[in-house]
Amino acid sequence: MPKIHLENLIKRYGDVQVLHGIELEMADNEFTVLVGPSGCGKSTTLRMIAGLEDVTEGEIYVDGNPVSHLEPKDRDLAMVFQDYALYPHMNVAKNMSFALRLQKRPKVEIDAKVRDVAATLGLTDYLLRKPGELSGGQRQRVAMGRALTRDAGIFLFDEPLSNLDAKLRGQMRAELALMSQRVQKNMIYVTHDQIEAMTLADRIVVMHSGYIQQQGTPQELFKRPVNKFVAGFLGMPPMNFLEGIIEDRGGQTFITGDGFDLVLTEARAASAKTAQKRHVTLGVRPSDLTYAPDSAPDQALELNVMVSEYVGAQSVLLCTCGAAKVMVELGSDTPVALGQTLKFAVNPAGIHLFDRESEAAL
Repeated sequence: MPKIHLENLIKRYGDVQVLHGIELEMADNEFTVLVGPSGCGKSTTLRMIAGLEDVTEGEIYVDGNPVSHLEPKDRDLAMVFQDYALYPHMNVAKNMSFALRLQKRPKVEIDAKVRDVAATLGLTDYLLRKPGELSGGQRQRVAMGRALTRDAGIFLFDEPLSNLDAKLRGQMRAELALMSQRVQKNMIYVTHDQIEAMTLADRIVVMHSGYIQQQGTPQELFKRPVNKFVAGFLGMPPMNFLEGIIEDRGGQTFITGDGFDLVLTEARAASAKTAQKRHVTLGVRPSDLTYAPDSAPDQALELNVMVSEYVGAQSVLLCTCGAAKVMVELGSDTPVALGQTLKFAVNPAGIHLFDRESEAAL
C-alpha cells in the first residue's frame, strides 16, 4: 500500500486562500479521517489528492513520487462521493463493474471481482436491481462497491454517510469499520461528524479555517486536545467551558470564576501559571462531573438544573453556573428535579485549562 505525503499544500481561488500550507503524512494501511466544520478545507484537500482540484502550491507524493501533475485516472485511487453518483439505467452489477469494463478487462475477471466485492458488502442478492429499487444505505454500499472493484491503492470518501438517517448512519459506520479491516488499503475519509471520526479513524486530522489544528489517534485528541477548538469539537455532549482567573491562596492554586472556585492539583497549577495575565478558560467534559452533594466546595460546581434530557440509561442535564451553561451526563435513575441547585464533583484528571487569549492548552 502506498504512503501519502502532502507537502506545504496551498489552495487559492483568486485572491482567497482556503488552504494554508497543509503538511500531512498518511501511513500504509491507515484509515485517516479529515474532520472539521463546513468551510474548513477538508473536502478541498481530498479533491486535490483525487486530482479534481488543482494544487496552487506544494506537492502531493505517493510512495515518494509527485502526483499533482497527473490526471485522476493515473493516480491509482478510487473515490466515493456524498451523493452516490450511480448510473440509474444500470443494475448494481454494471454500476460496480463500470470502471473495469472501461479498462476492457476480461469478462470472467470482472464477474469474479463483482461477486467477491458484493459478498463483502452484502449486495449479492441485489446485483440485478437498479439503484431506484434500493434503499439509501444499499445505494451507498453500491457506490463503495464500485470503488472497491477497481482494486486501487487509495480509497477516498467524501462525506459518504451524510445523506442517510441517524439509524442507517450507525449501521453504515459499523460496515465501514469492518470493510476497512478486510480490505487493508489506505483510506482517507472526510466528514463534519465527529462521531464518525472518533469511531472509524486510526488517525484523526482536525481542520479549521484551512489549517490543521491537531492530528493523532481518537484517544489522544479526546484526552489531550492542543487548543480550545479541538477540545470543543470532539466529544458529545461537547466540553463545557467556563471563564476564570488563577489565584494563589493559602499555599494552593485556585481557578475562580462566576459561580465557582476550584482548587487545582499541583500539575494543573504549574501549567495554569503560564497563562497570559492568569486569565484562563476551564474545560470540563459532561462525563467528568459526578453528582456528589457532600463534595467540598473547592472540588465541585454548584449547578442550577434547567433541562433534563432522558436518553435511556443516561440523562443529559442542561444547567447554569453563574451566567454560563453547563451540560452534565449522569445515570437516568438519579433523582433530579428541574430548578434544583445541585453539587457536582469535578474529576481532577478531567480538568483542561486553556489560555483565554491564544486558546492554546496549558
